[in-house]
Amino acid sequence: MSLENISCQKSFGGWHKRYRHRSAVLGCDMVFAVYLPPQAEQGGTLPVLYWLSGLTCTDENFMQKAGAHKLAAELGLIIVAPDTSPRGSQVPGDPDGAWDFGQGAGFYLNASESPWAEHYRMHDYVVSELPALVEAHFPASTARAISGHSMGGHGALVCALRNPGRYRSVSAFAPISNPMDCPWGQKAFSRYLGEERSRWCEWDASVLIAQAQEQLPLLIDQGDRDDFLEGQLKPQVLVQAAQQAGYPLTLRMQPGYDHSYYFIASFIDEHLRHHAEALSNG
Repeated sequence: MSLENISCQKSFGGWHKRYRHRSAVLGCDMVFAVYLPPQAEQGGTLPVLYWLSGLTCTDENFMQKAGAHKLAAELGLIIVAPDTSPRGSQVPGDPDGAWDFGQGAGFYLNASESPWAEHYRMHDYVVSELPALVEAHFPASTARAISGHSMGGHGALVCALRNPGRYRSVSAFAPISNPMDCPWGQKAFSRYLGEERSRWCEWDASVLIAQAQEQLPLLIDQGDRDDFLEGQLKPQVLVQAAQQAGYPLTLRMQPGYDHSYYFIASFIDEHLRHHAEALSNG
């Protein structure tokens, strides 16, 4: 599993780097970003936060806009940001060129329907292939956390809920909480997974939380001026499911905030501390 370094910038005493590699799981070349704090050069291994971005994003959005490097450097936390879907001329996209499906919109699931199944296996990439790569090439320990925004928030929740023991903490910003019952999710699920809704349950956090074999304290921030709040995100459905299951979920409705990276940057430090505390235990 070789890596090609495509960029490198010094940041708060550490390094922000971007790499390209061939993904066996996705059948295409992929790019991911990694922030290595100063402690990465001092020997030993460090915990890792995996960040999953939202629709239309790449690895670059979070690293450039979230303002996470400064505190990550203080906490000794590696951050890894994968792309949001497989890419390349051989990878099918939305036939109409829509922005909410296909390339840039992988939804962090394993597609089962043709022609998507060959490449759209972002769940396996994020949960297994990418961490193996990171832990082989960087001073990264197996202490992992996961977070994300919007579609990536959905991905973070599903990755944690489907893989007990894989992560020590989970959080999300404005996640798509009930994709089975929103336009973005229904469009993606019906194409990636087929029309049989029983398959959709396997990728919906509001369903999975009732079946959770592990209860990681879950922190969610949501802006109350988010244009997608009622129609697409539906955090109240996830909260109700968590309450019924006795799952420890904290939803913080943030007055005046929207869906943008200004919102993420405003609260990212609290999420980093949430993860750092869990990662330092055990």
